[in-house]
Amino acid sequence: MFKNNAERIISDIQNHSIRIDNFNDLDAAAEAAGSSQFVLLGEASHGTSEFYTWRAELTKKLIGQYGFKAVCVEGDWPSCFEVNSYIKSYNQRLPQDVLKAAFNRWPEWMWANREIQDFIVWLRDYNEQAKKDMIGFYGLDVYSLWESMEEIIQHLEKDSSNDAEAAKKAFSCFEPYYRNPEDYAVSSGFYGESCEEEVMELLLNIRRDLAKYPPQNETALNLSVNSLVALHAESYYRSMVKGGAEDWNIRDRHMVSAIEEIIRYYGEATKIVIWEHNTHIGDARATDMEMHGMTNVGQILRERYAGKVFALGLGTYDGTVIAGRSWGERREVMLLPPAAEGSWEDLLHRAGAHNKLILFSSENRSLFQETIGHRAVGVVYNPEFELNGNYVPSQISDRYDGFLFIDRTSALRPLD
Repeated sequence: MFKNNAERIISDIQNHSIRIDNFNDLDAAAEAAGSSQFVLLGEASHGTSEFYTWRAELTKKLIGQYGFKAVCVEGDWPSCFEVNSYIKSYNQRLPQDVLKAAFNRWPEWMWANREIQDFIVWLRDYNEQAKKDMIGFYGLDVYSLWESMEEIIQHLEKDSSNDAEAAKKAFSCFEPYYRNPEDYAVSSGFYGESCEEEVMELLLNIRRDLAKYPPQNETALNLSVNSLVALHAESYYRSMVKGGAEDWNIRDRHMVSAIEEIIRYYGEATKIVIWEHNTHIGDARATDMEMHGMTNVGQILRERYAGKVFALGLGTYDGTVIAGRSWGERREVMLLPPAAEGSWEDLLHRAGAHNKLILFSSENRSLFQETIGHRAVGVVYNPEFELNGNYVPSQISDRYDGFLFIDRTSALRPLD
Protein backbone atom coordinates (compact mmCIF):
# COMPACT_ATOMS: atom_id res chain seq x y z
CA MET A 1 0.00 0.00 0.00
CA PHE A 2 2.72 2.47 0.99
CA LYS A 3 5.52 3.28 -1.44
CA ASN A 4 8.92 3.63 0.20
CA ASN A 5 12.45 2.25 0.24
CA ALA A 6 11.30 -0.80 2.18
CA GLU A 7 14.44 -2.93 1.97
CA ARG A 8 16.70 -0.04 2.95
CA ILE A 9 14.49 0.89 5.94
CA ILE A 10 14.31 -2.76 7.06
CA SER A 11 18.10 -2.96 6.98
CA ASP A 12 18.42 0.27 8.97
CA ILE A 13 15.94 -1.03 11.55
CA GLN A 14 18.01 -4.18 11.95
CA ASN A 15 21.21 -2.17 12.36
CA HIS A 16 19.85 0.40 14.83
CA SER A 17 17.35 -1.49 16.99
CA ILE A 18 17.76 -3.31 20.30
CA ARG A 19 16.03 -6.64 20.77
CA ILE A 20 13.62 -6.52 23.74
CA ASP A 21 12.87 -9.83 25.44
CA ASN A 22 11.80 -8.73 28.93
CA PHE A 23 11.24 -5.66 31.09
CA ASN A 24 14.90 -5.48 32.09
CA ASP A 25 15.72 -4.65 28.48
CA LEU A 26 13.95 -1.31 28.97
CA ASP A 27 16.99 0.05 30.82
CA ALA A 28 18.29 1.62 27.60
CA ALA A 29 15.02 3.52 27.11
CA ALA A 30 14.99 4.66 30.75
CA GLU A 31 18.58 5.88 30.48
CA ALA A 32 17.87 7.76 27.25
CA ALA A 33 14.77 9.42 28.73
CA GLY A 34 15.85 9.82 32.33
CA SER A 35 17.53 13.22 32.05
CA SER A 36 14.45 14.82 30.44
CA GLN A 37 11.85 16.70 32.46
CA PHE A 38 8.92 15.39 30.42
CA VAL A 39 8.83 11.80 29.22
CA LEU A 40 5.91 11.14 26.87
CA LEU A 41 4.95 7.47 26.48
CA GLY A 42 2.58 6.76 23.62
CA GLU A 43 0.35 3.93 22.44
CA ALA A 44 -1.02 2.97 19.04
CA SER A 45 -4.41 2.05 20.55
CA HIS A 46 -6.39 2.64 23.74
CA GLY A 47 -7.27 -1.05 24.06
CA THR A 48 -3.97 -2.96 24.08
CA SER A 49 -2.69 -4.70 27.21
CA GLU A 50 1.01 -4.60 26.39
CA PHE A 51 1.06 -0.86 25.83
CA TYR A 52 -0.11 -0.39 29.43
CA THR A 53 2.17 -2.99 31.00
CA TRP A 54 5.34 -1.93 29.15
CA ARG A 55 4.67 1.74 29.90
CA ALA A 56 4.10 0.86 33.54
CA GLU A 57 7.42 -0.97 33.79
CA LEU A 58 9.30 1.86 32.11
CA THR A 59 7.55 4.38 34.37
CA LYS A 60 8.61 2.40 37.45
CA LYS A 61 12.22 2.69 36.32
CA LEU A 62 11.85 6.43 35.73
CA ILE A 63 10.34 6.91 39.19
CA GLY A 64 12.74 4.68 41.06
CA GLN A 65 15.99 5.56 39.29
CA TYR A 66 15.53 9.02 37.76
CA GLY A 67 13.35 10.95 40.21
CA PHE A 68 10.07 11.37 38.32
CA LYS A 69 7.28 12.60 40.60
CA ALA A 70 3.99 12.45 38.71
CA VAL A 71 2.19 10.29 36.16
CA CYS A 72 -0.25 12.18 33.92
CA VAL A 73 -2.61 10.25 31.66
CA GLU A 74 -5.19 10.76 28.93
CA GLY A 75 -8.06 10.53 31.40
CA ASP A 76 -10.45 12.92 33.11
CA TRP A 77 -9.16 14.92 36.08
CA PRO A 78 -11.89 14.03 38.64
CA SER A 79 -11.67 10.30 37.89
CA CYS A 80 -7.89 10.22 38.00
CA PHE A 81 -7.87 12.30 41.18
CA GLU A 82 -9.75 9.43 42.83
CA VAL A 83 -6.82 7.22 41.87
CA ASN A 84 -4.41 9.87 43.15
CA SER A 85 -6.26 9.81 46.48
CA TYR A 86 -5.96 6.03 46.58
CA ILE A 87 -2.22 5.85 45.86
CA LYS A 88 -1.56 8.56 48.48
CA SER A 89 -3.74 6.76 51.06
CA TYR A 90 -6.22 9.63 51.31
CA ASN A 91 -8.79 6.82 51.26
CA GLN A 92 -8.67 3.13 52.17
CA ARG A 93 -10.79 1.62 49.40
CA LEU A 94 -9.84 -1.44 47.37
CA PRO A 95 -8.07 -0.61 44.08
CA GLN A 96 -10.66 -2.35 41.91
CA ASP A 97 -13.46 -0.46 43.68
CA VAL A 98 -11.68 2.85 43.14
CA LEU A 99 -11.22 2.20 39.41
CA LYS A 100 -14.74 0.92 38.77
CA ALA A 101 -16.33 3.84 40.62
CA ALA A 102 -14.06 6.49 39.10
CA PHE A 103 -14.23 5.28 35.48
CA ASN A 104 -17.87 4.46 34.88
CA ARG A 105 -18.42 6.37 31.65
CA TRP A 106 -17.64 4.99 28.16
CA PRO A 107 -14.89 4.12 27.28
CA GLU A 108 -14.47 2.87 30.84
CA TRP A 109 -12.07 0.08 29.82
CA MET A 110 -9.29 2.59 29.12
CA TRP A 111 -8.57 2.93 32.85
CA ALA A 112 -10.79 0.45 34.71
CA ASN A 113 -8.67 -2.55 33.76
CA ARG A 114 -6.41 -5.09 35.42
CA GLU A 115 -3.27 -3.58 33.94
CA ILE A 116 -3.94 -0.22 35.61
CA GLN A 117 -5.02 -1.93 38.82
CA ASP A 118 -1.63 -3.64 39.08
CA PHE A 119 0.16 -0.36 38.41
CA ILE A 120 -1.71 1.73 40.97
CA VAL A 121 -1.15 -0.93 43.63
CA TRP A 122 2.58 -0.59 42.90
CA LEU A 123 2.29 3.22 43.13
CA ARG A 124 0.54 3.03 46.48
CA ASP A 125 3.17 0.64 47.84
CA TYR A 126 5.90 2.97 46.58
CA ASN A 127 4.24 5.96 48.25
CA GLU A 128 3.86 4.15 51.54
CA GLN A 129 7.62 3.65 51.55
CA ALA A 130 8.35 7.19 50.36
CA LYS A 131 5.97 8.78 52.93
CA LYS A 132 6.49 12.51 52.25
CA ASP A 133 7.96 12.48 48.73
CA MET A 134 4.99 10.76 47.10
CA ILE A 135 4.14 10.17 43.43
CA GLY A 136 0.97 11.74 41.99
CA PHE A 137 -1.46 10.36 39.39
CA TYR A 138 -3.47 12.89 37.37
CA GLY A 139 -5.80 13.10 34.36
CA LEU A 140 -5.26 15.64 31.60
CA ASP A 141 -8.41 15.37 29.50
CA VAL A 142 -11.22 17.86 29.03
CA TYR A 143 -14.40 15.75 28.92
CA SER A 144 -15.45 16.07 32.59
CA LEU A 145 -17.35 19.38 32.45
CA TRP A 146 -20.20 18.35 34.74
CA GLU A 147 -18.08 16.25 37.09
CA SER A 148 -15.53 19.06 37.46
CA MET A 149 -18.26 21.60 38.21
CA GLU A 150 -19.66 19.32 40.90
CA GLU A 151 -16.20 18.86 42.42
CA ILE A 152 -15.73 22.63 42.55
CA ILE A 153 -19.07 23.24 44.28
CA GLN A 154 -18.46 20.44 46.76
CA HIS A 155 -15.06 21.85 47.76
CA LEU A 156 -16.24 25.45 47.97
CA GLU A 157 -19.33 24.62 50.02
CA LYS A 158 -17.24 22.56 52.44
CA ASP A 159 -14.97 25.57 53.01
CA SER A 160 -17.95 27.95 53.28
CA SER A 161 -16.44 29.98 50.47
CA ASN A 162 -18.14 32.96 48.84
CA ASP A 163 -16.95 31.48 45.55
CA ALA A 164 -19.54 28.72 45.94
CA GLU A 165 -22.25 31.07 44.65
CA ALA A 166 -20.26 31.81 41.49
CA ALA A 167 -19.79 28.07 40.99
CA LYS A 168 -23.51 27.40 41.39
CA LYS A 169 -24.29 30.21 38.95
CA ALA A 170 -21.95 28.71 36.37
CA PHE A 171 -23.32 25.21 36.92
CA SER A 172 -26.92 26.39 36.62
CA CYS A 173 -26.12 27.75 33.17
CA PHE A 174 -25.39 24.19 32.00
CA GLU A 175 -28.37 22.52 33.71
CA PRO A 176 -30.80 22.90 30.77
CA TYR A 177 -28.58 20.58 28.70
CA TYR A 178 -29.05 17.56 31.00
CA ARG A 179 -25.36 16.57 30.99
CA ASN A 180 -25.44 16.20 27.21
CA PRO A 181 -22.49 18.06 25.70
CA GLU A 182 -23.87 17.64 22.19
CA ASP A 183 -26.99 19.61 23.17
CA TYR A 184 -24.85 22.41 24.57
CA ALA A 185 -22.69 22.39 21.43
CA VAL A 186 -25.74 22.71 19.14
CA SER A 187 -27.33 25.39 21.30
CA SER A 188 -24.19 27.51 21.39
CA GLY A 189 -23.39 26.98 17.73
CA PHE A 190 -26.81 27.69 16.24
CA TYR A 191 -28.52 29.90 18.83
CA GLY A 192 -25.57 31.78 20.27
CA GLU A 193 -26.28 30.59 23.81
CA SER A 194 -23.13 30.28 25.87
CA CYS A 195 -21.98 29.81 29.47
CA GLU A 196 -18.54 31.24 28.72
CA GLU A 197 -18.88 34.36 30.90
CA GLU A 198 -20.09 32.38 33.92
CA VAL A 199 -17.23 29.89 33.68
CA MET A 200 -14.62 32.61 33.16
CA GLU A 201 -15.88 34.46 36.24
CA LEU A 202 -15.66 31.24 38.25
CA LEU A 203 -12.07 30.57 37.11
CA LEU A 204 -10.95 34.10 37.99
CA ASN A 205 -12.58 33.92 41.44
CA ILE A 206 -10.95 30.60 42.25
CA ARG A 207 -7.51 31.70 41.04
CA ARG A 208 -7.74 34.90 43.07
CA ASP A 209 -8.46 32.94 46.25
CA LEU A 210 -6.27 29.84 45.74
CA ALA A 211 -3.83 30.80 48.49
CA LYS A 212 -6.50 30.54 51.16
CA TYR A 213 -7.34 26.89 50.48
CA PRO A 214 -5.66 24.34 52.75
CA PRO A 215 -2.75 22.26 51.40
CA GLN A 216 -4.25 19.02 52.75
CA ASN A 217 -5.21 16.50 50.10
CA GLU A 218 -4.16 18.90 47.30
CA THR A 219 -7.31 21.01 47.54
CA ALA A 220 -5.85 24.04 45.76
CA LEU A 221 -4.49 21.95 42.87
CA ASN A 222 -7.79 20.11 42.54
CA LEU A 223 -9.79 23.35 42.43
CA SER A 224 -7.40 25.00 40.02
CA VAL A 225 -7.41 22.21 37.43
CA ASN A 226 -11.14 21.51 37.73
CA SER A 227 -11.82 25.20 37.02
CA LEU A 228 -9.53 24.96 33.95
CA VAL A 229 -11.47 21.89 32.82
CA ALA A 230 -14.74 23.80 33.14
CA LEU A 231 -13.41 26.72 31.11
CA HIS A 232 -11.77 24.67 28.36
CA ALA A 233 -14.54 22.04 28.17
CA GLU A 234 -17.08 24.80 27.59
CA SER A 235 -14.91 26.11 24.76
CA TYR A 236 -14.31 22.59 23.44
CA TYR A 237 -18.01 21.72 23.20
CA ARG A 238 -18.81 25.11 21.71
CA SER A 239 -16.27 24.49 18.94
CA MET A 240 -17.52 20.97 18.11
CA VAL A 241 -20.26 22.10 15.72
CA LYS A 242 -17.93 24.36 13.75
CA GLY A 243 -15.80 21.55 12.33
CA GLY A 244 -12.11 21.87 11.57
CA ALA A 245 -9.21 21.39 13.93
CA GLU A 246 -10.10 23.81 16.74
CA ASP A 247 -11.79 21.33 19.10
CA TRP A 248 -8.75 19.02 18.85
CA ASN A 249 -6.42 21.96 19.49
CA ILE A 250 -8.43 23.19 22.49
CA ARG A 251 -8.21 19.71 23.98
CA ASP A 252 -4.43 19.36 23.56
CA ARG A 253 -3.72 22.90 24.72
CA HIS A 254 -5.79 22.14 27.82
CA MET A 255 -3.70 19.03 28.48
CA VAL A 256 -0.56 21.15 28.47
CA SER A 257 -2.22 23.71 30.76
CA ALA A 258 -3.04 20.93 33.22
CA ILE A 259 0.56 19.68 33.09
CA GLU A 260 1.81 23.18 33.86
CA GLU A 261 -0.57 23.49 36.83
CA ILE A 262 0.92 20.28 38.21
CA ILE A 263 4.43 21.64 37.62
CA ARG A 264 3.56 24.78 39.56
CA TYR A 265 2.20 22.69 42.42
CA TYR A 266 5.20 20.34 42.71
CA GLY A 267 7.94 22.77 41.64
CA GLU A 268 9.21 24.09 38.32
CA ALA A 269 11.86 21.37 37.94
CA THR A 270 9.46 18.48 38.61
CA LYS A 271 9.86 15.51 36.26
CA ILE A 272 6.66 14.09 34.81
CA VAL A 273 5.74 10.94 32.86
CA ILE A 274 2.84 11.41 30.43
CA TRP A 275 0.76 8.52 29.03
CA GLU A 276 -1.26 9.36 25.93
CA HIS A 277 -2.02 8.09 22.45
CA ASN A 278 0.73 8.44 19.86
CA THR A 279 -1.37 11.10 18.12
CA HIS A 280 -1.01 13.30 21.21
CA ILE A 281 2.60 12.67 22.24
CA GLY A 282 4.33 12.46 18.84
CA ASP A 283 5.20 15.86 17.39
CA ALA A 284 2.33 16.92 15.09
CA ARG A 285 4.75 18.78 12.82
CA ALA A 286 6.16 15.41 11.68
CA THR A 287 2.74 14.24 10.43
CA ASP A 288 -0.04 15.45 8.15
CA MET A 289 -1.73 16.94 11.23
CA GLU A 290 0.16 20.18 10.66
CA MET A 291 -1.30 20.45 7.15
CA HIS A 292 -4.78 20.28 8.71
CA GLY A 293 -4.01 23.02 11.22
CA MET A 294 -3.65 20.69 14.20
CA THR A 295 -1.18 20.85 17.05
CA ASN A 296 -0.70 18.43 19.95
CA VAL A 297 0.87 17.92 23.36
CA GLY A 298 4.16 16.66 21.93
CA GLN A 299 4.61 19.68 19.68
CA ILE A 300 3.59 22.25 22.31
CA LEU A 301 5.89 20.82 24.98
CA ARG A 302 8.82 20.65 22.55
CA GLU A 303 8.24 24.29 21.59
CA ARG A 304 7.96 25.51 25.20
CA TYR A 305 10.54 23.25 26.83
CA ALA A 306 13.17 22.70 24.16
CA GLY A 307 15.65 19.99 25.08
CA LYS A 308 13.57 18.80 28.06
CA VAL A 309 11.17 16.43 26.27
CA PHE A 310 11.56 12.77 25.35
CA ALA A 311 8.77 11.12 23.34
CA LEU A 312 8.58 7.34 22.95
CA GLY A 313 6.06 5.95 20.48
CA LEU A 314 4.62 2.45 20.87
CA GLY A 315 3.24 0.19 18.16
CA THR A 316 2.41 -3.38 17.17
CA TYR A 317 2.11 -5.60 14.11
CA ASP A 318 -1.00 -7.67 14.95
CA GLY A 319 -3.00 -9.31 17.75
CA THR A 320 -6.25 -8.33 19.47
CA VAL A 321 -7.63 -5.04 20.76
CA ILE A 322 -10.66 -3.69 22.63
CA ALA A 323 -12.74 -0.96 20.98
CA GLY A 324 -16.28 -0.04 19.99
CA ARG A 325 -17.53 0.13 16.41
CA SER A 326 -19.02 3.55 17.07
CA TRP A 327 -18.95 6.04 19.95
CA GLY A 328 -20.74 4.61 23.00
CA GLU A 329 -21.33 1.23 21.40
CA ARG A 330 -20.66 -1.98 23.31
CA ARG A 331 -16.97 -2.79 23.44
CA GLU A 332 -15.60 -5.81 21.60
CA VAL A 333 -12.39 -7.78 21.58
CA MET A 334 -11.43 -7.45 17.92
CA LEU A 335 -8.73 -8.98 15.82
CA LEU A 336 -6.05 -6.44 14.97
CA PRO A 337 -5.07 -7.40 11.42
CA PRO A 338 -1.45 -7.55 10.27
CA ALA A 339 -0.13 -4.06 9.57
CA ALA A 340 -0.61 -2.74 6.04
CA GLU A 341 2.15 -3.58 3.61
CA GLY A 342 4.85 -0.94 3.57
CA SER A 343 3.70 0.71 6.80
CA TRP A 344 6.10 1.46 9.67
CA GLU A 345 4.72 -1.47 11.66
CA ASP A 346 5.02 -3.83 8.69
CA LEU A 347 8.67 -2.92 8.16
CA LEU A 348 9.44 -3.33 11.86
CA HIS A 349 7.90 -6.81 11.72
CA ARG A 350 9.80 -7.75 8.56
CA ALA A 351 13.02 -6.64 10.23
CA GLY A 352 12.49 -9.47 12.73
CA ALA A 353 9.29 -10.83 14.27
CA HIS A 354 10.29 -9.89 17.82
CA ASN A 355 9.98 -6.90 20.15
CA LYS A 356 12.49 -4.13 19.53
CA LEU A 357 13.48 -0.65 20.62
CA ILE A 358 14.92 2.08 18.39
CA LEU A 359 16.43 5.20 19.96
CA PHE A 360 16.85 8.08 17.53
CA SER A 361 19.99 10.17 17.74
CA SER A 362 22.11 12.45 15.59
CA GLU A 363 23.77 9.33 14.19
CA ASN A 364 20.66 7.62 12.86
CA ARG A 365 17.81 10.16 12.82
CA SER A 366 18.22 10.94 9.12
CA LEU A 367 17.66 7.26 8.26
CA PHE A 368 14.07 7.32 9.51
CA GLN A 369 12.81 10.67 8.23
CA GLU A 370 11.08 9.36 5.14
CA THR A 371 7.29 9.81 5.27
CA ILE A 372 5.67 6.48 6.05
CA GLY A 373 2.22 5.22 7.10
CA HIS A 374 1.98 4.73 10.88
CA ARG A 375 -1.00 2.92 12.44
CA ALA A 376 -3.33 4.67 14.92
CA VAL A 377 -6.35 2.95 16.51
CA GLY A 378 -8.78 4.83 18.76
CA VAL A 379 -11.62 3.81 21.07
CA VAL A 380 -13.75 3.59 17.91
CA TYR A 381 -12.37 1.06 15.46
CA ASN A 382 -13.55 -1.02 12.51
CA PRO A 383 -10.75 -3.39 11.42
CA GLU A 384 -12.31 -4.07 8.03
CA PHE A 385 -12.00 -0.37 7.12
CA GLU A 386 -8.56 0.16 8.65
CA LEU A 387 -6.82 1.20 5.44
CA ASN A 388 -9.27 4.08 4.96
CA GLY A 389 -8.20 6.11 7.98
CA ASN A 390 -6.03 4.36 10.54
CA TYR A 391 -2.60 5.26 9.11
CA VAL A 392 -1.00 8.65 9.77
CA PRO A 393 1.75 9.75 7.32
CA SER A 394 4.74 10.35 9.60
CA GLN A 395 8.43 11.14 9.65
CA ILE A 396 9.06 8.71 12.50
CA SER A 397 12.39 10.00 13.85
CA ASP A 398 11.08 13.59 13.86
CA ARG A 399 7.82 12.57 15.47
CA TYR A 400 9.50 10.63 18.32
CA ASP A 401 12.82 10.31 20.13
CA GLY A 402 12.45 6.54 20.24
CA PHE A 403 10.05 3.76 19.33
CA LEU A 404 9.11 0.59 21.22
CA PHE A 405 7.66 -2.11 18.98
CA ILE A 406 5.70 -5.02 20.46
CA ASP A 407 5.33 -7.49 17.61
CA ARG A 408 2.12 -9.22 18.76
CA THR A 409 -0.23 -7.75 21.34
CA SER A 410 -3.47 -8.65 23.15
CA ALA A 411 -6.58 -6.82 24.29
CA LEU A 412 -6.84 -5.02 27.63
CA ARG A 413 -8.55 -6.87 30.49
CA PRO A 414 -11.46 -4.76 31.83
CA LEU A 415 -12.27 -5.13 35.52
CA ASP A 416 -15.89 -6.05 34.88
